[in-house]
Amino acid sequence: MKVCVIGGAGYIGSHTVYELIDAGHEVVVVDNLSTGLRDAVHKKAAFYEGDITDFRALDEIIAHESSKKPFGVAMHFAAKIVVPESVKNPSLYYYNNVEGVRTMLDVMVKHNIKNIIFSSTAAVYGEAKEGVCTEESETKPINPYGETKLASEKMIDWFARAYGMNYCIFRYFNVAGAHKTLEIGLLRDHLTHIVPVTIQTALGIRKKMTVFGGDYDTEDGTCVRDYIHVSDIAYAHVLGMKHIAEKNVSEVINLGSNQGFSVKNIISEVEKHYPVNHEYGARREGDPAKLIASNKRAKEILGWMPKRDLAEIILSDLQFRIKHKK
Repeated sequence: MKVCVIGGAGYIGSHTVYELIDAGHEVVVVDNLSTGLRDAVHKKAAFYEGDITDFRALDEIIAHESSKKPFGVAMHFAAKIVVPESVKNPSLYYYNNVEGVRTMLDVMVKHNIKNIIFSSTAAVYGEAKEGVCTEESETKPINPYGETKLASEKMIDWFARAYGMNYCIFRYFNVAGAHKTLEIGLLRDHLTHIVPVTIQTALGIRKKMTVFGGDYDTEDGTCVRDYIHVSDIAYAHVLGMKHIAEKNVSEVINLGSNQGFSVKNIISEVEKHYPVNHEYGARREGDPAKLIASNKRAKEILGWMPKRDLAEIILSDLQFRIKHKK
């Protein structure tokens, strides 16, 4: 199948491109390189530099490629994802994350691309009351990032009804790790995710890290979250694509491990390799004590389960940062 991956030079997008190509699919990547890296794009993928909000540019790329072979699926990984930035600059997030999806959908309709895979987020659930989220859990975002993702989900559903499209919306929890080749991983200057922050501290890239809160109602007092290896997430997209194209259906699916790990668990796992200089600070406003995903639907519908455990997630990211010194 021919697949258009918008945002395919970014972290999860680039790993998904690797999985698609390994599965024998033809891939065209479109990315504006605002956060993605040209070097992260698989050598067998066609690449175009373009912005998802630019209808004319996106239309020209899709038209050119469709003239050679029609696309079967489009995948979206082109969102802005930094929560504090979304609070400070909601206009940017609504423009890129919502207007960008609308533009993408308009181009898909014009070129008769009937299937879309959309990368959403656990942020649509907000402060989950039950700790374990299912796809039926209340969606009540607490920041503009989550709001823009939920708005995009709803828009995709309405487009699907109006134009006979199929979608698979994946709600991610905490994605970490690096590709087995160590060629691609999460390379950013200002990382906020707990796994790379802990590893950067262990490697001396950061002098010290802060654990936000040690008095939560959890086994060790620190927040519990769900962690998934990026290659497991990427492979789910290959399965989701096949499912909606063959079954002519639409799905909303959580991607998680069905189990949680605390901040202390993360630090302890990293300290099997290097010591981690850390201190405890005050809780961050809005941080629930526990947030993990039920992956029952992913198992039942796609036959998907994460293959890599926390130790593998940590080791792959550690080896990647040692190799790339970042």
